[in-house]
Amino acid sequence: MEKPKKRMNKGTTVAIVIGSVLLFIAAWGAILSIVISNVAGTGFETEFGYESIDVVYVNGVIGEESSFFSEASYNHNWTIEQINRLMDSESNRAILLYVNSPGGGVYESDELYLKLKEYKEITGRPVYAYMAQMAASGGYYVSMAADKVFANRMTMTGSIGVIMSMMDTTVLEEKIGVKTDNIVSGKNKAMGNPLTDEQRKILQDMVDESYGIFVNIVAENRGLDLETTKKLADGRIYTANQAKELKLIDEVGNFESTVEDLRINYGLEDCEVYDVINEQTFWDSFLAKVGKNVRFLNEFDSIKEYIYKNDSGKLMYYYKR
Repeated sequence: MEKPKKRMNKGTTVAIVIGSVLLFIAAWGAILSIVISNVAGTGFETEFGYESIDVVYVNGVIGEESSFFSEASYNHNWTIEQINRLMDSESNRAILLYVNSPGGGVYESDELYLKLKEYKEITGRPVYAYMAQMAASGGYYVSMAADKVFANRMTMTGSIGVIMSMMDTTVLEEKIGVKTDNIVSGKNKAMGNPLTDEQRKILQDMVDESYGIFVNIVAENRGLDLETTKKLADGRIYTANQAKELKLIDEVGNFESTVEDLRINYGLEDCEVYDVINEQTFWDSFLAKVGKNVRFLNEFDSIKEYIYKNDSGKLMYYYKR
């Protein structure tokens, strides 16, 4: 007797259909991404031969990897690559650094700062910085590469300092009956949980070294003596007007006035202004919208972000509210 065929329930059918649609979109999204990146390049200025002021954006945490299901933010490797391309560009005449960032990793902040300095040294072209909503800690750090620093009157800036966050979960583990065992080659291989006095000293020395680099960069680029800079660099945040009064920035103004000042001071009146943007593909936008509408994924991203900022054990030039 022939066995009766099992009916596929509606949930399974819907899942298969959705999965097939997503795979189809993914395939075409990947193809379109490759085509667009090959055609678009870094900007229209190279295609048409216009002289240009190129706006390089530092939006979000410096060094942050954007989530698969979240809006795209700062892409460090891509930004460094674009500055390298601008160095070789025959049409580029200046970089305008647009900063809206609470900072980020000490490594990434320093690498971006040094790359902008390299751009100026090799090309002899100017770099201006415009601070938008926030240019704090690492966001302020990278702005120090600029020949002139503007801030919007509502900008929060400063937060000159270093932070390393580590989470001590020993009390929680005791309450729920969980024990962590680490098999290590030395007593300081697995630091924390909890920190010993010796380990705290080791990490504090690292923080102090990174802090010293930050203070020296501010003093050097803002024409301040070290003692004055250290008094300003206690981690506090400043308004734009406070920052100008303390000589931490040059001018308070909007984006248009920053562009105008750059044009007038460097004879760039005829230059076009171009945005150097890592444009999202259709597939990137689609996933971001899916992520916004999936509560679980958004909560997971929030948890991941909290752990990244609070338990990374990573040296950060970061403004922590």
